[in-house]
Amino acid sequence: MSAIATASANSPNRAFPLEQTRNIGIVAHIDAGKTTTTERILFYAGVVHKMGEVHEGSAVTDWMEQERERGITITSAAISCNWTNQHGPYAGLNHRINIIDTPGHVDFTAEVERSLRVLDGAVGVFCAVAGVQPQSETVWRQMTKYHVPRIAFVNKMDRVGADFLAAIESMRDRLGANAHPIFLPIGAEDDFIGLIDLTSMEARIYDVADASGVTYEIGEIPADLLDQAKEYRENLIEALADFDDELAEKYLEGKVLTADDLRKAIRKATISQGFCAVIPGSAFKNKGVQAVLDSVINYLPCPLELPPMKGENSKGAEVLVEPNDNGKVAGLAFKLMNDGYVGKLVFFRVYSGALEKGTALCNPRTGKTERISRLLLMKADAREDIDTAYSGDICALVGVRDVVTGDTLCAKGYDVRLEPPTFPEPVISMSIEPKTTADQEKMATGLQRLAEEDPTFVVSSDEETGQTLIAGMGELHLEIIKDRLFREFKVGAEAGRPQIAYREAFSASAEGEGRFVRQSGGKGQYGHARIKVAPRERGAGIEIENAIVGGAIPKEFIKPTIEGIREAANNGVLGGYPVVDFKVTLFDGSFHEVDSSEMAFKMAGIFAFRQAMEQGSPVLLEPLMHVEVETPEDYQGDIMGDLNRRRGQIQNVQTKSAFVSISALVPLQEMFGYSTIVRSLSKGRASFSMEPERFEEVPPNVLSTILETSTRGRY
Repeated sequence: MSAIATASANSPNRAFPLEQTRNIGIVAHIDAGKTTTTERILFYAGVVHKMGEVHEGSAVTDWMEQERERGITITSAAISCNWTNQHGPYAGLNHRINIIDTPGHVDFTAEVERSLRVLDGAVGVFCAVAGVQPQSETVWRQMTKYHVPRIAFVNKMDRVGADFLAAIESMRDRLGANAHPIFLPIGAEDDFIGLIDLTSMEARIYDVADASGVTYEIGEIPADLLDQAKEYRENLIEALADFDDELAEKYLEGKVLTADDLRKAIRKATISQGFCAVIPGSAFKNKGVQAVLDSVINYLPCPLELPPMKGENSKGAEVLVEPNDNGKVAGLAFKLMNDGYVGKLVFFRVYSGALEKGTALCNPRTGKTERISRLLLMKADAREDIDTAYSGDICALVGVRDVVTGDTLCAKGYDVRLEPPTFPEPVISMSIEPKTTADQEKMATGLQRLAEEDPTFVVSSDEETGQTLIAGMGELHLEIIKDRLFREFKVGAEAGRPQIAYREAFSASAEGEGRFVRQSGGKGQYGHARIKVAPRERGAGIEIENAIVGGAIPKEFIKPTIEGIREAANNGVLGGYPVVDFKVTLFDGSFHEVDSSEMAFKMAGIFAFRQAMEQGSPVLLEPLMHVEVETPEDYQGDIMGDLNRRRGQIQNVQTKSAFVSISALVPLQEMFGYSTIVRSLSKGRASFSMEPERFEEVPPNVLSTILETSTRGRY
């Protein structure tokens, strides 16, 4: 905590010092209870005076019409609250918690990705019945990718089949998590009445007469659970000893370990990201959420306890940006939103400095200056004007224009560019056409604004048909886009059938030669290039090497030749799909002293690549989806048979209580309309989730069918 002792990092004007600030995300699989948990946090923190419910469409953080109608979270919502800890070393200290409630549906994974990029900690919510679910694995990987310390809340302890210890075991098995309970549940299902705190060895029993969950009594652990509590406390101490030498020494010497000893060790282990503390509860029945809030304060880091944010200067050298109100301003624009009242809102994490409204900031990507006309503290779809945002704060900017997700904004003269979040490529596309001429301009404006907001939504036009193509992460993603076009931008439009975003690849090495020669009197055109192409591993990307020696192609024509190669790779020879995962070596060519030009060599690059593609045994790649179906055992056979008919590869079958979980890899082409089929096969009792896994070669027996029935999937 030596960093926290450095009071000079805090401005005397900030309401909450850095050490009393937490930036956290609530992340989980769809329907695990993230939004309900967030609503309870806001209620107990005094932000709202009535708990909103997802199923009633009254949740504060589900503010979009589409979210309230469907009962799912579509866009991440930022909201702030204050919490005074009731237990632990921070008891009595008022803290500011900035919360981002993220979507669980895989179609909106970009919202999770960009939120985790700017958060200091996270609460992973798991279902006590289902344990680790497919999207739980995805968000866990995302947290690991951005080095986010985390705690886990095993929700729905009131549900039939709830098993807290089995849920922890599934975290260890499926996530490889070093997960240990810091609370144990007292009872389960209808008998879930409280928690046992393993650090203080006290019981929290909720008052059955108070349905809000505000009232609970702290007392002795029930006699029938005391041995279990002692056993799990011992396990917890042994796990923490790996992270805290002082605790290990006390333990080995047989000294009594206090609650504060354990809490200090849990915090150290959590921030190291090698340990995950687990808390049971039921957000819907208002039990355990205060323990989550206390744990956020006790165990998740403040901005000062994390390594400095890494960036680069204009020369590519590493720059470290440390949280300090007195430093130069630097931060990351991680989300854009169009607001009907104030225009473009830019969600911004301040990493360094104190940002005042009216300040002019530099965007290193564009080199332009952006003036901040207003600063807002976001409360879901509501907002509060503020004069200053300090390091560690999450706020919204008004007045900036040329900014995209992932841009750094910094003080003039501060040469730094922070690492932006990364996003997956779209896997599905469709054509969209305005119904009338009047809708044409409105549609173009609407699509442009929606594409600015969402990095996984891509708009393009088909050069041959002139159609507008939209691409996204799934059917639901594009359905929401269409709905928003209609409601927010009043656009009447017709959409075509969804198309798969196929890819093409080389399966063999090849050479290609391109010549572009035109003579029509006067100055002609001459360009000549020879290339070698070799396939690379899936996901390795494109590499282009210049191996020209002896001036066979002059330096000034190398760049246009490579541009031609890249342009040609956008349209393969099988179906016009982008070509991926290959290495091109430009090794020879020739030029004409008078007739050679950049345009001629660009065309030579295009011709050379096309010839190499035709000779390189091209293959078509299709997106494979990881599909997980949860179904009663009675319907297991029918559902597995249907997945096999869809060219699915069954990966795993697990029995969970009264349900069977079937994992399979299935081509996206075969999954259109699957939600209707799975409901029909199971009489409405089965559910499924789906997320992109990887691209794989299309089998020869279905290749011709796909090429005949699909339109080009370029975007």
